[in-house]
Amino acid sequence: MRALFYTLAAIFVVGCGSSQVPQNTTVDPDEPSNGKVSNNTFTDGERIGEMMNYLASNDMKGREAGSEGIEMAAMYIENYFKSYGVKPYFETYRDTLSNFKKPAYNIVGMIDGNDPNLKDEYILIGAHYDHIGTIKPENGDYIANGANDNASGTTSVLEMARYFGTQKTNKRSLIFALFSAEEKGLLGSKHLAKKLKEEDLNLYTMLNFEMTGVPLKGKDYFVYITGYEMSNLAEVSNTYAGENLVGFLPTAKEFNLYQRSDNYPFHEEFGVPSHTFCTFDFTNFNYYHKVGDEPDLMDFGHMSTLVNKTIPVIESIANAPNQEIKLN
Repeated sequence: MRALFYTLAAIFVVGCGSSQVPQNTTVDPDEPSNGKVSNNTFTDGERIGEMMNYLASNDMKGREAGSEGIEMAAMYIENYFKSYGVKPYFETYRDTLSNFKKPAYNIVGMIDGNDPNLKDEYILIGAHYDHIGTIKPENGDYIANGANDNASGTTSVLEMARYFGTQKTNKRSLIFALFSAEEKGLLGSKHLAKKLKEEDLNLYTMLNFEMTGVPLKGKDYFVYITGYEMSNLAEVSNTYAGENLVGFLPTAKEFNLYQRSDNYPFHEEFGVPSHTFCTFDFTNFNYYHKVGDEPDLMDFGHMSTLVNKTIPVIESIANAPNQEIKLN
């Protein structure tokens, strides 16, 4: 998340066209849901914790782009997609970065829309899975594990991919992209946005997830989006959620966070609503880019709640008859 806050100086776990979002329907992840999902029961903290403890483990040495450690994460993501019905968007899941010297890969999967008229419209759901690698030791620890930044966003996106991959409820097509080299200057998302624009992809909106591992404090909303005033995404999301799910964080505007995460290259290339969902507010986590960004500081229950609350929102956006999210 270096680019996001610059101004502030695999294998082990794999294994409804309506504004009325069902709130109390239980879903079996392995059975068709007919578009219904509980906002409480799809995933849970235990599952989230297993994923986080792997993705932010010491074995990955901080997941620096182009490193042996991030290769382990890439393989994990590929296996996760494959296990839960998410097919490669390109010939393989790997999208080789053209703007980084070392071999580095975005991992990109997709789920076709099930509506013949809407399937040619795409929603891209993303997060960066790289971090900064190893840094100056503190008390003998030199691995910047990157649990909050951004194994948390990665895990959230993977669980959303699992839902849609197994349920196949989406009328519009969904692209799930895990970006490399965000910490080098948004290089993975810049590469993919340019590549998809050259393909003339019909992109409706881009929803990015960044630093979602700890809850906000003292707020009357659950998560904020960057660029809040640039579109009506918050209003649409809150209508579908049936609660004040998405709010405005003044600090995010103050530090221009809209331009500092992987949503921004898609805004630049496509000119469509592109936002980052985040629960880091500069006061609730003290280990940004430090060796202390460890899984045991994450709130797995909060993370599972975020996924469970967000799935019905994305599902409703994907299934609405018209493109409701508009730039202001």
